Amino acid sequence: MKKASCPECGAEIEVLDDVIVGEIVSCPDCGLELEVVEVEGERVKVKVLQVSGEDWGE
Repeated sequence: MKKASCPECGAEIEVLDDVIVGEIVSCPDCGLELEVVEVEGERVKVKVLQVSGEDWGE
């Protein structure tokens, strides 16, 4: 298993070995959804998932 750190709460997140950039993972402690941005050996870098809201023409 690879490891990542939650940028929100600092928890260590275990990520599957076959994780790819762009994959979404969830923090088991705070529940935040995170996007994998880089895979370096056994470490995985993640960032907070940016969900763009609907633009209803307003």
